[in-house]
Amino acid sequence: MDMPRSPRRPTPGQRALADALANGEAALGSGVETLPASVYIDPHRYAAEQRAIFDKVPHLLAPSALLPEPRQAVAHDGYGTPLILTRDDDGRPHVFANVCRHRGTRLIDSQEPVPAKRIVCPYHAWAYKPDGELTGMPRADCFPDFDKASHRLREFPCVEAGGLIWWAKDDAADFSDAEALGPDLDAFGLGDHYLYKRKTHDLAGNWKLFVDAFLESYHVQRLHADTIAAFFTDGITAPDSIGRHQRPVVGRESYLAEIDRDDWSQLRKALTYTYQLFPASVIIVSPDYINLLVGMPQSVGRTLVEDFMLIPEKPATNEAEDHWKRSWDLLDGGTFGAEDFHAAALCHKGLASGQIDEIVLGKLEHGIADFHRKVQEAL
Repeated sequence: MDMPRSPRRPTPGQRALADALANGEAALGSGVETLPASVYIDPHRYAAEQRAIFDKVPHLLAPSALLPEPRQAVAHDGYGTPLILTRDDDGRPHVFANVCRHRGTRLIDSQEPVPAKRIVCPYHAWAYKPDGELTGMPRADCFPDFDKASHRLREFPCVEAGGLIWWAKDDAADFSDAEALGPDLDAFGLGDHYLYKRKTHDLAGNWKLFVDAFLESYHVQRLHADTIAAFFTDGITAPDSIGRHQRPVVGRESYLAEIDRDDWSQLRKALTYTYQLFPASVIIVSPDYINLLVGMPQSVGRTLVEDFMLIPEKPATNEAEDHWKRSWDLLDGGTFGAEDFHAAALCHKGLASGQIDEIVLGKLEHGIADFHRKVQEAL
């Protein structure tokens, strides 16, 4: 018999941010700051970021819910390296190069999860287990003294923590910051959520402009006036950090109400937790669902952003499906696609014109300055 699950509670850090807002301790920056426009539009700066950050540090690949079962696989090309994400027979995740060890053929083309008891090359039918082991090769007699054990799929380091799967190009990458997020995300039950929908947006702007949009609440009442502005209180935010990752919390319309701040259902109605996952991903925790935005730079002026919407369980009724579809349409199509990403693209277009040398950040935008300091420190 299954034991009843204990109610989830906020972590001490999550509770401390809620207490700060309730006590009137909304955070403001110390003053006006500036950033050079070149950090967004200089191709040499972009190349340096690729070498020092995107080739070195762990990146978010997908939520655990993308592959909910063992023996599944999906292709992933967003970071410029052809990848396969798999779960092995025991459900452990692996990230491999999507390249056969025989003649270099692409193994999986599907961007949707597929069964993967074996991964079979479409060219000569070399076969691999979902843990990367080479198990089969037709006419093995044509490869005398061939060592199959040394011809596993090329594997990259990866870590699964808090319902997220991270990977890195560099075998020496440090995943400790990713793992440190686990307790916070476990508090939301992220690893138990169902993947409702996913969509990739092609943003005509620098990757940092995408991230900037989720590090300040100054724009919410203006840019989002027709979508989500009514749910939030202007300028009420408190941030902190977990390693390189930022954790701002924003007051919703009822944030000052008398609530039990140990009760997640009440707390999530009053506050929206956002996590900026260094370098280029974002989590937005709404009252009853979670959006995960994975940013993948393609060039100095182009970024792919994959939006995953995660809900507590698969819709069981038409009413539930209608509810989640409205939420998806509001955020992915309205707030993110038509507003945040469009604004980022307009920023890039304006900066690329060369008409200003720097941008100005006010006291409600200090999270952006903090993020850019972390980027600069990594170079």
